[in-house]
Amino acid sequence: MKKFIVETSARHIHVTEEALEKLCGKGAKLEVKAMLSQPGQFCSTTKLSIVGPKNTINGVSILGPCRKANQVEISATDARTLGLPAVVRESGDIAGTPGVKIVGPCGEIELSEGLIVAKRHIHMTPADAKEFGVENGQIVKVATGNEGRKVIFDDVVIRVREDFALAMHIDTDESNAGLCGMKCEGEIVK
Repeated sequence: MKKFIVETSARHIHVTEEALEKLCGKGAKLEVKAMLSQPGQFCSTTKLSIVGPKNTINGVSILGPCRKANQVEISATDARTLGLPAVVRESGDIAGTPGVKIVGPCGEIELSEGLIVAKRHIHMTPADAKEFGVENGQIVKVATGNEGRKVIFDDVVIRVREDFALAMHIDTDESNAGLCGMKCEGEIVK
């Protein structure tokens, strides 16, 4: 079976243009620190703080470009640190999720919802999906990990769009479980 890269998606924030201005000042724009594997996506130079009832996590990157909705993606460990429930959802599915405070250099916003632990997923183009024999929304198992810490992840959702690049995304807790640091590949287990 063909293999694909497995990337660690560390905690990050997605913001609207309006939220960016409230947090970073009028006319604020996101500057590219590093391009990500998904076309057009980037890690910005802007860092914010996320504040929960128990603790604050500082230095959290905004991923760009700006989006239509605010969303904070963390690990289950981060949720415990913040004192908030760990709600696993696909990116963008934020209805009914916990809220959180985001603090920037020029202001803060209180989200009524939008804090998620991202469901592990594989980005694919339609051509990739055809090659792997899967379809958008399908749930699969993936074997991955490095020597001494091999794992099989269940409940991995296939996400198919023409503008995606082939890559699996897991959070830092999952990455640590499989020692999936800098170089890690996965394969779908049938």
